This record gives sequence, structure tokens and C-alpha cells, in this order.
Amino acid sequence: MWPWKKKERWKVLPGDSLGTLGEKLGCQYLEKKGYKIVEVNYKNPKGRRLGEIDIIATIGKKIVFVEVKTREKSGLAFGLPEENINRKKLHKLQKIAAYYLRQNKWLDREYAFDALSIVYDGVARSAKIRHLESIFF
Repeated sequence: MWPWKKKERWKVLPGDSLGTLGEKLGCQYLEKKGYKIVEVNYKNPKGRRLGEIDIIATIGKKIVFVEVKTREKSGLAFGLPEENINRKKLHKLQKIAAYYLRQNKWLDREYAFDALSIVYDGVARSAKIRHLESIFF
């Protein structure tokens, strides 16, 4: 499974990029809400590259594909993090999720697409996380 202890799994490190930081904070958030993290940064292992799914999690029997968007608090003048989720990104997310479901023989399982919008305040070393559930069907 994971090569590290559960407590250290999503530990934020000083050299983390903003995207990595957001994904780790997102995993921490989801686990606190009762989700089980199945995959992080899942990429289509063969064929043409479709992109990646930031987090794949389960809650109960439902599979949730999560797109994480993170922005520094000082960058909010350029818009909210979730405003970077466009139609093209959603289409890619849907295609790679379908591939993932086929590969794992989970086509009969309920699934959803969620987004986490994270605003990180580097000065206060804190984050505000907004969970947008079922962003499309």
C-alpha cells in the first residue's frame, strides 16, 4: 500500500510546490471527512496521455474523483482556484476516470466528480478548503 506511516502520509514539507501542498491538504481534509484515499496523481499508464486525476477516494461504496485547485491568498485577484476548472479539463477528467473504472472492473459502482478549492495563506501557514461535490455528471 503506502510506503510511509499513516501519520506522515500527507505531511506538508517546506519544499513542496503549491500544487503538491494543495493535494496533501486535500487528502488530509478528505480523510477527516471519512474518505479513504485510493490513489493520488493517477495517470493513464498506457496509451496516449489523458492527464491525471489528483485524488481518487472512496466514501462508503462510492468512488470519488477529485480535482484539486490551489491558489495563494495573495493571488486571489486573479480569481478563485476553482475558476481554473474548464470544460477541457472536465472532459479529460471524465475520460481518464472511465479508463480507471474499466481497468479496475468497477463500471457498476457509483461514482462522482468533486473539486477541492484551496486558498493557502503562506504567512499564516493556514488554508481554507471548499469542497464542491458532484461538479458534473
